[in-house]
Amino acid sequence: MSGHHHNHDHGHHHAHPNNKKVLLFSFIIITVYMIVEAVGGFITNSLALISDAGHMLSDAVALGIALLAFTFGEKAVNTGKTYGYRRFEILAATLNGVTLIAISLYIFYEAIGRFIHPPEVATVGMLIISIIGLLVNILVAWIMMRGSDTENNLNMRGAYLHVISDMLGSIGAIVAALLMMFFGWGWADPLASVIVAVLVLRSGFFVTKSSLHILMEGTPANVDVNDLVQTIKKVDGVHGVHDVHVWSITSNLNALTAHIVVDGTLSIYEAETLVQKIEHMLEHKDIKHVTLQVESEKHLHDTSVLCTVKGDAPDAHAHHHH
Repeated sequence: MSGHHHNHDHGHHHAHPNNKKVLLFSFIIITVYMIVEAVGGFITNSLALISDAGHMLSDAVALGIALLAFTFGEKAVNTGKTYGYRRFEILAATLNGVTLIAISLYIFYEAIGRFIHPPEVATVGMLIISIIGLLVNILVAWIMMRGSDTENNLNMRGAYLHVISDMLGSIGAIVAALLMMFFGWGWADPLASVIVAVLVLRSGFFVTKSSLHILMEGTPANVDVNDLVQTIKKVDGVHGVHDVHVWSITSNLNALTAHIVVDGTLSIYEAETLVQKIEHMLEHKDIKHVTLQVESEKHLHDTSVLCTVKGDAPDAHAHHHH
């Protein structure tokens, strides 16, 4: 089993040994600049800069999580945690999502007051800081494009998209600073901050939603259970499939368990070949971890595809009293 398991998997992971280095470098640059921008926002009194710093925080956290995911992914699986620390990434993502929602709500609240009474903003300082911010983002995006695998690796791709969307925040702050300098439009600053806050809220919402879905053992977004069931049923020798569970251990690592019904006269060797065939087919459908329970046609107690065993329902044990 483990023979063919690995050559499928690790094409993605080891194609780019630089992924981690690039992430670390990007993480440091963005974190340092985020602090500069937040402080600059308070000094120049610009909400647009503060919200852009908030947006950069979401990047920094996303990069940090991706880094941890790589680090923990390499950490050994042990008997206490049989999936290693893969789940940690999802917990961190949930926390990130909730933080982002909180930041965006704070910015909305703050912006309302500023629309009513636009305060004085040090526009020149704001312009300089936001231009540097844009350059920092362009630099990081360029490093990522050149140095790592933004095509296949979900973590790297997410981090890269974050950095791209972050450019919009810096551009918003630049435009707002120019409008205030040339036209004296005080509302440009809260407007730019609200636009960025919407982006932050959106990413916070999606991050929270998808990570909670994984924590609730939901079916992975890109997986169609019926399609998997049909695939298993098509295999020669499989008479039925029931008790199917599909879930994500972490992003990009999907697992499936199921009971398959086969002819009772099969030898263990034949059943094993059958199971391997199914595992191989499922691997091509992005299920990396497959556990199958083989049963004979005589064992047939409940043919529904999904698990129907209720907690303490008396019928849960009915099939023991044949």
